Amino acid sequence: MSSRYEAVIGLEVHAQLLTRTKAFCACSTAFGAEPNTNVCPTCLGLPGALPVLNGEAVRLAVRAALGLGCAIRGTSRFARKNFFYPDMPKGYQISQYDEPFSGQGVLEVEIDGRTISPRIERVHMEEDAGKNLHDRGDQSIVDLNRSGVALVEIVGMPDLRSAAEAAAYLRSLRDVLVFLGVNDGNLEEGSFRCDANVSIRPQGEEKLGTRVELKNINSFRFVEKAISYEILRQEAVLDSGGRLTQETRGWDEKNGTTFSLRSKETAQDYRYFPEPDLPPLLLDEAFVHQVRAEMPELPRDKRARFVAELGLLPSAAAVLTQHPRIAAFFEEAATLYGDGVKVGNFIQNEVLRDVTTHGLTADIPVSARQVVQLLKLVDRGKISGKQAKEVYAKILRTEKMPEDVVAELGIVQVTDKDAILAICQRVVEQNPKQAAALRGGKTALMGFFVGQVMKETKGSANPQMVNDLLQKVLGVLS
Repeated sequence: MSSRYEAVIGLEVHAQLLTRTKAFCACSTAFGAEPNTNVCPTCLGLPGALPVLNGEAVRLAVRAALGLGCAIRGTSRFARKNFFYPDMPKGYQISQYDEPFSGQGVLEVEIDGRTISPRIERVHMEEDAGKNLHDRGDQSIVDLNRSGVALVEIVGMPDLRSAAEAAAYLRSLRDVLVFLGVNDGNLEEGSFRCDANVSIRPQGEEKLGTRVELKNINSFRFVEKAISYEILRQEAVLDSGGRLTQETRGWDEKNGTTFSLRSKETAQDYRYFPEPDLPPLLLDEAFVHQVRAEMPELPRDKRARFVAELGLLPSAAAVLTQHPRIAAFFEEAATLYGDGVKVGNFIQNEVLRDVTTHGLTADIPVSARQVVQLLKLVDRGKISGKQAKEVYAKILRTEKMPEDVVAELGIVQVTDKDAILAICQRVVEQNPKQAAALRGGKTALMGFFVGQVMKETKGSANPQMVNDLLQKVLGVLS
């Protein structure tokens, strides 16, 4: 970005709440059903159908707001957000407007070794719209299965100053919602969606520039690319003497550009009216206290605890808290084994490459008990580190315990000192130039000799014993 301008970015995120039924009716929220099968008179917007508020949606919404440090208001109200679009058969969306149930939060975001704290203006409840499907040959249809699904909208203040900060904000927000169990964080299925408000202003200027809204971008990478492009586009307009217009734009990934959808320069975005069919939402202190007491540990708190109590490096703690199921798996193994650092290293180096996640679920191919028993076999000298990898490959996606696999394969670590000494002597004799160089000060060659001995023993020799005996043979005892 040009040093002449400063970007001002605020994000609005729609996150579907993990309820089994919709916000105001009993229809299923299951993803992937045949179009227009999870519908009823209420979510179809038929005359005379009345909404009934989903209590679980309220509980999850309050949990989300508390997780973002928001204040909870005792009384809030629903409103009708009026606009016409094919995926809104009622002609309005039930939302909250001037009296939302929460506000004044903050989200801590780590980026490039620093922490920023963008503010949250409000978290409010609303229902989702349907979805237009355009992949049916020469026909398009409206699928109303999603219509009426419970959402929270998280409105961020314009505190972000770069596309990278915006992407980091979204990742942090998704982590919080997923660890709280209120949203599955699935951008591909549309359960976590983002609109970005982007403007630029001259450096040092306090007045905000003309805002452009980027709609419904479905990946962190696309958000960053779209905002980066939009900042450059706005700079080019101003530098050429042009004038920016307030508008809504989409993102064209194929061409790497934003494109105009509609102008907002002279019109308000929506018209709101009080929702006559729903009473005020009353949240007493006892209910809020109960929701707060049931909240799981937030990811930033878990990372801090892993560093402070288990001795992990911050980078390792970040990797092991990338998903709640991975964090729980690591913590169970660390508790059983007693050494969080060693368990963490093994999980990062061996286990995570075989792990797949989807929403709140994770497919972890081994159990914590299997990992702990495997590490203890290495500790006791029963198998070497290389043999541990072989055993790990055998227990993947099975209920076999490492001890049984070791017995089955006849694996045993060679700890016979005389046998290993003889191999060390032979390896040194076969490599006189390297031996002379090592004795001359090139100590890095010790790794070469250890590798040759391990190769001779097919990885079955005790590595520490190999290292000690090689130092003795080479006459470089430390």
